[in-house]
Amino acid sequence: EALSRWRKPLAIHDPGKIICDLAVSLVLGGEALSDLATLRAEPGVYGPAASDRTVSRLSAALAEDADKAIKAISVARQQARATVWGLAGVHAPDHGATAEQPLIIDLDASLVTAHSEKQQAAPTFKRGFGFHPPLAFADHGTAGTGEALAVHPTPGNAGSTKAADHIA
Repeated sequence: EALSRWRKPLAIHDPGKIICDLAVSLVLGGEALSDLATLRAEPGVYGPAASDRTVSRLSAALAEDADKAIKAISVARQQARATVWGLAGVHAPDHGATAEQPLIIDLDASLVTAHSEKQQAAPTFKRGFGFHPPLAFADHGTAGTGEALAVHPTPGNAGSTKAADHIA
């Protein structure tokens, strides 16, 4: 629903499903739009996946109004997280969180290599080239699991211990 304004009148694929498919493709190790072929090969598992051309057209349409698209995706992601955590009940990361027993947010950073000069890419402290985004994870307890909450895009030469980045 959050991306319905970008749906074409005769479209077969919903923009929200396309964005979700892109996220699943990334989780499965995808690095390019063409990696959606993994999802297309298993329609019984993932449902119908859009063609590379359809995904490309949607990306271009979202880029034309990037601020609104990013906000819409963020709101949808927050709503999905609230729904899932609500359904998880006692297994939700925030279940029983109080001031005395708060939900722990782990902050970290990771180097992400870029193979070309992409927006904000820069030389890294390990003599590579790419990004150094701070990451925030909801701590799910002693099992060592976590849930990615936020990634703040920063160039490769950015430090990971800047309080301003952690706050953002």
